[in-house]
Amino acid sequence: MNVSDLREILQYVPRFRERIFVIAVDGAVAASENFPNILLDLAVLRSLSVRVVLVHGASHQIEELARKRGIAVTNSDGTGITNDATLELAIDAAIRLTNGIMEGLSAVDLRAAYANAIIAHPAGILGGTDQLFTGRVERVDNHALELLLKEGIIPVIPPLGFDGEGRTYRVNSDGIALEVAEALHAAKIIFLGADEVVGGKAPLPRQLSIEESEELIKKLRASNGPAGLISKIECAARACRGGVPRAHLLDGRVNEALLTEIFSHEGSGTMVYSNEYQQIRRIFKKDVRAVMTLIRQSVEDEEIARRTRADILNRIEDYWILEVDRTPIACVAIHVDREHSLAEMACLYVSKAHENKGFGRKLMAFAENLAKEKGVERIYALSTRAVNYLQQKGGYNEAPPSVLPEERQARYEVSGRNSKILLKELRARGA
Repeated sequence: MNVSDLREILQYVPRFRERIFVIAVDGAVAASENFPNILLDLAVLRSLSVRVVLVHGASHQIEELARKRGIAVTNSDGTGITNDATLELAIDAAIRLTNGIMEGLSAVDLRAAYANAIIAHPAGILGGTDQLFTGRVERVDNHALELLLKEGIIPVIPPLGFDGEGRTYRVNSDGIALEVAEALHAAKIIFLGADEVVGGKAPLPRQLSIEESEELIKKLRASNGPAGLISKIECAARACRGGVPRAHLLDGRVNEALLTEIFSHEGSGTMVYSNEYQQIRRIFKKDVRAVMTLIRQSVEDEEIARRTRADILNRIEDYWILEVDRTPIACVAIHVDREHSLAEMACLYVSKAHENKGFGRKLMAFAENLAKEKGVERIYALSTRAVNYLQQKGGYNEAPPSVLPEERQARYEVSGRNSKILLKELRARGA
């Protein structure tokens, strides 16, 4: 780990302190070699005062137990019919797994408790078929969970629910995690699954808005996509609709996937968000120091012209930053000269940690669109070391100094940087 990695992590720690994360673990992940590492990751979260609720599935364990006993199950994931024999297997498999998880948490010095906090009712008759002992969450005993969390205890919730008369129902763990996250006003809900969670051969986008998630669900259903993936995206979108700011889908078999997703800007899986995760905005006075820090190395390497704090403040309305999760990772300045129907794109920079991810092109497109909105016909940039990038990615062409306005041409000659002048037509003259 280098210093910049540590700084990135430390940006998140104050945000997450005393916040609640609901972590949903598929049975297949709990049976994987990486599960002990996940338990260690939970210990890291607890050491940072993050409150954790662990919800687990048991589909994998139910199927394994059914094979050993020679019993055919009617459904293993809590979304179909659960008959008497399947319910018995589900109870045995889920409680065994709950006990195993609690043993694992104890081994990493974490206190945990089995939380009987899911009040369930029968799923009823769906499509003309009685779902028997399959249940749906009626209510979450959030008071009981909050008491455990207050004492630093991790509630462990199996995929089972109970009604007021003591009957047990098999409930889908994704649905339980959703209801728990909403009831506790969690900051995050994190689904740890297997291949299908990251889209198998067609990986999911790194970020999805609620609307994009809902469109993806429609496409997956139309193409008979994996039921487990659809379930997780649907629950993620519903959680965000219900007030949970962030939902994450990760491959739980990948070591460090959980901490990487939580403590880095780009993460390791797919994030569904309910508010603006990535944005381009004007800078304020309080942002000037961040911009100068961002471009410092590039200035020292003579990639970008040197700017003082006063230089930026004098034209602060021209500067924009691109933020990822409220952290500035790129910037650009757009100086508009309406008299000559010309704009200069300057101070275009993307932090080294975020290169080759399309942020530079996004800022270029933003600068060009802004210039068009202001009625400008041409945009130019001066560059010493990014000439190929601007030509190949931006469609800019080399031009002589005479294209510059007189005042800008004078400053260009005085600078001694001998920059290349790159010009792009935004629209044909007279159009």
